Amino acid sequence: MQSDKAGSAILPPSGNELRVDTSALQDNWRLLDRLSGSASAGAAVKADCYGLGVSICVPALVEAGCQSFFVANWDEADELSHYIAPGQIAVLQGPVTRQEAHYARDMGIVPVINSLHQARLWAECGGGTCHLMIDTGINRLGIHPSEVTDPAIAALDIDIAMSHLASGDEDGPMNARQLAAYRDSLGSVRHRRQSLANSAGIALGADYSFDLTRPGLALYGGIPRRELEGQIKQVAYLRASVLQTRNLKPGDAVGYNGEFVASEPMRVGTVSIGYADGFLRARGPGEAFLFESKRLPLIGKVSMDMVVVDLADAPDVKEGDWLDVPFDLANAARQSSVSQYELLTVLGRRLRHWS
Repeated sequence: MQSDKAGSAILPPSGNELRVDTSALQDNWRLLDRLSGSASAGAAVKADCYGLGVSICVPALVEAGCQSFFVANWDEADELSHYIAPGQIAVLQGPVTRQEAHYARDMGIVPVINSLHQARLWAECGGGTCHLMIDTGINRLGIHPSEVTDPAIAALDIDIAMSHLASGDEDGPMNARQLAAYRDSLGSVRHRRQSLANSAGIALGADYSFDLTRPGLALYGGIPRRELEGQIKQVAYLRASVLQTRNLKPGDAVGYNGEFVASEPMRVGTVSIGYADGFLRARGPGEAFLFESKRLPLIGKVSMDMVVVDLADAPDVKEGDWLDVPFDLANAARQSSVSQYELLTVLGRRLRHWS
């Protein structure tokens, strides 16, 4: 039986934490909505708002004015329904089974139809408003343009006829080919609204905006194209605490496989963050944490829960002090060769938020 003393215990603060700047998130959405021209900006909030938390991000986006939200699957739609009306939620993967189709109808969630199978299934289960994904070259999800005249598609009540850019972050000919294929397909399918642009597509200009844009990465601080540099604000901030300090002698090795060996006496700190928190091994080489603007280079390999930093430039750092973890997404991606999408979505759930 738990004692009164144990029952009144207060969970101590986490040793590594994530702060989401919801004001910056809102500013990013407003910017992307403005850059969308006559189109409205929705929001891709799949993968727990790209790792930053549905419960934190979605209310902020609603407050900013966002009315259309896109998730990957039904579990994500169920979580999202606690914060917004089901009719504002679209599930990109669509109904593959009858159970999924009935769930969408019962909940009022809008499915994105991606195949003739899904189109027929949706109709068999009672149908209703849906969106349609037309595959114009990414060869991932969506009906082929040649299928837009199929009777199963003609029978749908389509709100948004959409497609998805495969290389919006690049300047190659693929973007123009997809735009042309998308436009060619629109005349053959009944629908009310049109949507093509993701974050990168918004930066491509008005030709790609149509009626609704679907930004994701840029909402959360990512820079998919150079046109957005200097405009998108950082949203996620990480910090981690020092667990232990120690003095190394020349010849002492640090971390797994002894990759770093001290060549002279040095003071180091073990810090509470690792790849279980989304700080991957690829981020170790050349990276440094910050203490009062002083750079503390990482040494040795990043491990599951910890990294080690050189404290030469911050001799006053002690156990329990907080260090800032650089998380400008574009810079972190360049430093580590890990994509901005991955840097966000691998953030571990044990990171707690601080205000």
